[in-house]
Amino acid sequence: MKLQFDGGQTYQLNAIQTVIDIFKGQPLAKGNFELSFAMEKSSISYTEKGIGNQLILSREHILQNVLAIQTANEISVSDALEPCIFQAIDETYHQIDLNFTIEMETGTGKTYTYLRTIYELNREYGFKKFVIVVPSVAIREGVLKNLNITHEHFQGLYNNPPVNAKVYDSGKLTELRNFATSNAIQILVINIDSFTKDTNIINKKGELGIKPIEYIQSTNPIVIVDEPQNMETDVRKNAMYNLNPLCALRYSATHRNLYNLVYNLNPVQAYDLGLVKQIQVDGITSQDNYNTPYVELKSILIGKTNLKAKVAIYSQEKSGVQLREFNIEVGDDLGLLSNGRDIYKDGFILNSIKATANEIEFSNGIIVKVGQIKGGIADEIVKFQIERTVKHHFEKEHRYRLLGSGGNGAVKVLSLFFVDKVANYRSYDNEGNSIKGPYAIWFEEIFDKYAKKYRHHYEGNLYVDAPAEEFFSSTKVHETDIPYLHSSRVHNGYFSQDKAKKWVDSKEKNTKADDDTYNLIMKDKERLLSFEEPLRFIFSHSALREGWDNPNIFQICTLRDTKSDISKRQEIGRGLRLSVDNTGNRVKDKNINILTIVANESFHSFSESLQKEIQIETSVSFKNRLTDANADKRKVKPSKELTRENFPLFFDIWEKINHKTYYRIQLNTETLIANTVSDLKDFTKMLPTKTPKIESHTYQLKYSEHGLQGKAADVAYKKSDEIQYSIPDVFAYVQNRVDITRSTIFEILRQSNRYEELAINPQMFLDNFVEILQNNLRKLLVDKVKYEQINNSYYELSLFETKEVEKFLSKLFTVERLEKTLYNYIQIESNVESAFAKDCEIDSNIKFYFKLPNGFKIPTPLGSYNPDWAVVFENDKKVYFVAETKSTIDRQLLRGVEEMKIKCGKEHFAVFKDLGIEYKVVTEASELYA
Repeated sequence: MKLQFDGGQTYQLNAIQTVIDIFKGQPLAKGNFELSFAMEKSSISYTEKGIGNQLILSREHILQNVLAIQTANEISVSDALEPCIFQAIDETYHQIDLNFTIEMETGTGKTYTYLRTIYELNREYGFKKFVIVVPSVAIREGVLKNLNITHEHFQGLYNNPPVNAKVYDSGKLTELRNFATSNAIQILVINIDSFTKDTNIINKKGELGIKPIEYIQSTNPIVIVDEPQNMETDVRKNAMYNLNPLCALRYSATHRNLYNLVYNLNPVQAYDLGLVKQIQVDGITSQDNYNTPYVELKSILIGKTNLKAKVAIYSQEKSGVQLREFNIEVGDDLGLLSNGRDIYKDGFILNSIKATANEIEFSNGIIVKVGQIKGGIADEIVKFQIERTVKHHFEKEHRYRLLGSGGNGAVKVLSLFFVDKVANYRSYDNEGNSIKGPYAIWFEEIFDKYAKKYRHHYEGNLYVDAPAEEFFSSTKVHETDIPYLHSSRVHNGYFSQDKAKKWVDSKEKNTKADDDTYNLIMKDKERLLSFEEPLRFIFSHSALREGWDNPNIFQICTLRDTKSDISKRQEIGRGLRLSVDNTGNRVKDKNINILTIVANESFHSFSESLQKEIQIETSVSFKNRLTDANADKRKVKPSKELTRENFPLFFDIWEKINHKTYYRIQLNTETLIANTVSDLKDFTKMLPTKTPKIESHTYQLKYSEHGLQGKAADVAYKKSDEIQYSIPDVFAYVQNRVDITRSTIFEILRQSNRYEELAINPQMFLDNFVEILQNNLRKLLVDKVKYEQINNSYYELSLFETKEVEKFLSKLFTVERLEKTLYNYIQIESNVESAFAKDCEIDSNIKFYFKLPNGFKIPTPLGSYNPDWAVVFENDKKVYFVAETKSTIDRQLLRGVEEMKIKCGKEHFAVFKDLGIEYKVVTEASELYA
């Protein structure tokens, strides 16, 4: 399989453009033929050590750019550019001057976004040197994998620029010299711990008296910090400072410090827009089982003179057995505290409390750690969690493989188990031979049970159910051709290894032992997505955090007898990415993209904790977005067979709207010139081009009552009349961004009378010029678009012939008048849609209605458009409506691309006006015929 990439994701393009706009006004780079002139005017500098980036803009200019970006992106504006201040080893204070934060929710393509930003910064400004700093081996491997699989995609988008991407290797220091001297785009991926200490090889002088890090420093690189929340110590900040960065671009979903936030895509936005999987929670808890001793250590209480332990046990109360908490000391007897329950008589006297180890020990030798449960039915809970995970897996795999029979790609399903201890999954005997742990044994038993229920075989291009006795007797298929039916082959573990190649528990700090683990995980992403690979169930240590995920993780099960210190947001992050089918294309159907969390706690407890985490970290509410896997579900299916006899009104309207169209663009060049010139002459739409200036700030850092602050001790400016910029090839620059002729560009510049501003600041002028030109061209394309019917080309009726889909009742509108629509339930995305469906049901003038399927896409110059509803209205005459439903607020705020697509929708349906088709944007059904 080869993964495919969509270069038109609006939210990613917005994040990229945000970074580009930070440097709006930066002069264009000079070419090799200009080495001997005025290098200060270029975004590339040349030194004896190599070719580097050079920032010409003043801090004041950048601040104004940032303020404009923050305002446009509806982010709190900065009072000033916030530096990253830290204390060096010699106790002096320094700062990384320019820092910009890009916040993107896990699973939305953060790595793709910053890699493409590199190409865009090079195209726009000529910057060539980039260092990607990562906090761990796992994230490093993820970046390298992304560099590899996106290379061809980016080369196609950016006309094959020369690019050299390398991971730092202390054994290949000559590559750092190549990094500095090459005139190609250079991308260096480096782990933060490779250059934090003076003893690191990169910081030691070589035979020539040069430290290898000096080659990086000389290039003034743009530093991209991946997951910067893991690099907030003074030591790590100092290391990044030593790279001599032009600026730092910080990318994460969970920032600790938001230095100059310029872009924000938070969990709520990503979830509501369908950019990540929807989440359902299957909470596993035990109730009313008091027959075995149960002890949970809540915490250790450290007093002035003694230690106590807070424990929860089952106590015999007047109302029956209840779970109660007690603060106990050494010598306390749980048998007495439980009011004489026999299950605590055998040695449950507290022997010791060890605060440093966070554990207590009883006289029978039982040790309980903080957050751990001993006794009760913990094993049964784990078994049930495994069973629920396997059940969800089989249900999805069966359904998603069938997708391949309908012309779409089939989707492979993966499940991920988190365990605390490797020994629970795999252990070793005295001779060093590996043996299955209890989790592996239980898994195989449960898998085999479900495999018997889901006997499938491959016949042509369709997976069908087959009775067990027929399954292996088929002459077309052999048992080994269906690898996922073999329990021993469908699961494996990814853990660290010791020197004897035995699996061991991962540590918080990544070690060389982790290298092989993460290499295997990251480099096998495509193999894991392939149906030919039998692996479906992955067991890993709880330390598996940022850096590894797979788009086809559909179940995450947390098997642990202690509460994890990993946040729930980190856990679900491993499975949030939208899934990929077996053609390598991203699947965007919300009915498929559902991540099921099998948790050892209730749905209420899990969702409350996750909502609290998101609220604390992002200040946005995630309420009412999770669904309970055990909540009411319903199957969405046609109420009757789709025939003209059963649904005459459906066929009446469908045969009027199912004609496909194509569009022609009647672009009037004179109008484009006139509109663009008008906007260019309007100084409120394009501000006067400012003269750039170079400035130097010297800061004196000191403590005050408000904390550590920097006070400007000296500011020096370079006079603007000393800076002269050569004017680039204006026509080539504009045509690279807008598809119009040179003569049109010339006329717009000539008539605007602003072309002299090119000499003041060419980059700023051209950026503003292109933006206004693009806006006018886009408006004109839509205003002048004309649709024509394509003869003998129709939307297929098969768009409605879907398999039964099971959905949560909370996401459905229950149809009561089945004669008025196609299905027993209607899938709804909002309260507005629910209210519209209800109006259609009760309105006697509306005879029939249905939601248009996702495959009903109208082509537009700005991408495809999918209307919402089709409605048949009849009073004195019969009218056929196609409706777009928006809330009152949505309609007031409708802007930009969406508004233009709706205008194209109107033009498309205007072709069929003689057939009685009307197209309207409404809030409620009554507005259709108002």
